[in-house]
Amino acid sequence: MSRDTVVAKRYAKALFELAAQQQAVSDVEAQLKLIAETLEQDQDIQKFLSLPSIDPDKKIALLKTAFGDRVSVLVINTLELLITRRRQAVIGEVYEAFTKIAGEALGQAHATVYSAKALTDEELAGVAAEFGQMTGKKIIAQQVVEPSLLGGLQVRIGDRLYDGSLSGKLERLQKSFKI
Repeated sequence: MSRDTVVAKRYAKALFELAAQQQAVSDVEAQLKLIAETLEQDQDIQKFLSLPSIDPDKKIALLKTAFGDRVSVLVINTLELLITRRRQAVIGEVYEAFTKIAGEALGQAHATVYSAKALTDEELAGVAAEFGQMTGKKIIAQQVVEPSLLGGLQVRIGDRLYDGSLSGKLERLQKSFKI
């Protein structure tokens, strides 16, 4: 585990505890997602935030201007803390760690469902329900179309991968012949 991951988990845990006290866990999670996705998509903002020659106050002002009305004071304060301590590179990791911590505390898990073709909302909900029963958690499913699977599904929940894809079955069959 990298040092940045450990740092991100500490910030995420502290942020989760504050959000839980204010009963705003889901709001904070959505706000962190917005920030992480925006930073991931905009390389210019990433470069601006990573430049050590730029005063942290200017970086904070940029983020307040960009997200001010869509983000709570709790999240803005966390961003300020990360930037003043020169930890802006871990903002995305803080979101991921926060999501895991919140999911565990609320009995939820995020799943990525890979399929060869797009699933309907009902099919995706069925997959989420099935894995919810299996894991004992409420599954929040997100779909990714991966044509190389040929058919079937792969479902990733945390570090576990459930492979029911045709390409996975063919691969396992091929390995069994090589014994």
